[in-house]
Amino acid sequence: MEKKFAKKGLNEQALQKRISHFQSMFSEQAFNDFKAHLTCETFIYQVKGQDVRGFVVKPINNKKKMPVIIYNRGGNGNYGAVVFGHLMRNVFPLAKEGFIIIGSQYRGTFSRNDTLDQFGGADVADVTALMDILPNIEGADINRVGMYGVSRGAMQTHLAVKEMPAVKVIATQAGVVDLNKELEFRPAMEKVYKKRIPNYSAEKHAQLAKRSVMTWVDKLPKQTPILIMHGDKDKRVSVDNSIRFAKALAQHKVPHKLVVYQGDNHGLDLNREAAFSELSSWFHTYL
Repeated sequence: MEKKFAKKGLNEQALQKRISHFQSMFSEQAFNDFKAHLTCETFIYQVKGQDVRGFVVKPINNKKKMPVIIYNRGGNGNYGAVVFGHLMRNVFPLAKEGFIIIGSQYRGTFSRNDTLDQFGGADVADVTALMDILPNIEGADINRVGMYGVSRGAMQTHLAVKEMPAVKVIATQAGVVDLNKELEFRPAMEKVYKKRIPNYSAEKHAQLAKRSVMTWVDKLPKQTPILIMHGDKDKRVSVDNSIRFAKALAQHKVPHKLVVYQGDNHGLDLNREAAFSELSSWFHTYL
């Protein structure tokens, strides 16, 4: 990391500040603690003949059946892939709370073919297929399954849950819920849409609407509570869409909770402890 930061031409003071920040996020003590209490495995599974990479993290020495959380990452293609640092920062802490966490990297990730991810298209099947794997995970309680999506992962979550009635509870962070509105807020996302979404040029409105839960809120299950967390200074995904989504959920009598963190960004970096407490409490309550 020192070499990486040094290449950016930082002066010594700025370099040490970056290193200190990195060490605060990934301390040796935290690593050893997670290693002592969790197992972490990667695997490859097939979805309609397509190889897909996944991961599962779970507490060790727990003889009771444990609830499961399906984790849907953000990003697209290789960008946002769940590497070890991602697991340590975003997944291990939740697993240590007594949950088995399973997730998909989405098709094409970590391969030379970076065109397979359709950003809410065929890749949604990579999420739904995880339900077939759960019975093979020792200790997994397949009757207590929740789902957690971050950024693009929120889109994956809402699309997948339409086909997964067994999911009992949902949580999202900085969720993508209205792709048309996101284009107005962040026009640069059109590059991603053009690259990822099939038939985008010819069917732009239809393809974006199909991926936007805001256009089919009335189809959401009324018995599945949704936690929505968002920073009001998010420059990647507009907090206004989460606020609109919460109002639509209320209108259609879908149980939910909206938490907006003042002054915070896409990753909720300024309120990590509060956001984690909210997330953990939500899943403990409903699973």
